[in-house]
Amino acid sequence: MDVSVVIPTWNRADQVVRAINSVIRQSTPPAEILVVDDGSEDDTAERVLTAFPKVRLLRQANLGVSAARNRGITESNGEWIAFLDSDDTWLPDKLAKQKELLRLQPDLLACHTEEIWIRNGRRVNPMRKHAKPAGWIFTHCLPLCCVSPSSVLLHRSVFESIGNFDESLPACEDYDLWLRVFQQYPIGLVDTPLVTKYGGHADQLSRRYWGMDRFRVTALEKMLRAGQLTQVHREECIKVLQQKCDVLIGGFEKRGKSEQAQRYRHIKSNWTIEESQC
Repeated sequence: MDVSVVIPTWNRADQVVRAINSVIRQSTPPAEILVVDDGSEDDTAERVLTAFPKVRLLRQANLGVSAARNRGITESNGEWIAFLDSDDTWLPDKLAKQKELLRLQPDLLACHTEEIWIRNGRRVNPMRKHAKPAGWIFTHCLPLCCVSPSSVLLHRSVFESIGNFDESLPACEDYDLWLRVFQQYPIGLVDTPLVTKYGGHADQLSRRYWGMDRFRVTALEKMLRAGQLTQVHREECIKVLQQKCDVLIGGFEKRGKSEQAQRYRHIKSNWTIEESQC
């Protein structure tokens, strides 16, 4: 079971070294590690080349995290693909426990793990809504992103079936991917925390963009337009889209941005449960 690990990074020299070390220390090592340097202006490339000569360093212009992950997918050789954000780390048995789960459930083509969350240097407890699901989880993926890229392990055939990350989305690209993946595939869960996610730093995408639901609405509309959802899933998708539009409308109105608020009123009116039942 060959695993390729893809680590996208941009201007995170210190963090990416920590991330790579956590992969190298796996009790069951991967077949290869690919670091995709997405146009870093710091000494990321030099430090990776010097400290980790066996790591495959791929360099490109700054095209965003989706393009970086997609580059890693395209150039990797493993049957299975794991991602690790450059500001996160793995515990030593992460890959070993996922491989064991997949050995016991050979029909699965996806699995993820529980996580440890660190915010501004302190451990925090995820809320109930962040509980990690297993099985057929499409409806769990609608309200928020319930699978972390740093914890997931996916068979290459999944990407061949549903496509890669959407490079047109500046954020919530993982939310978009999970909707497409888990419409078609179930996922397994290792219910042990095997990933440490570090938050609170200024360069997180979630802090760079106001109104992240804008990108989720785009992803939901994509799913609806694709015409591949069951009736139940379509209705659930419309319900969540309308809820997110309401949040955005309220936020834009408070900021005096009536044109943007009207845009989401229009989107909301385009998708109705009654329309989906016709």
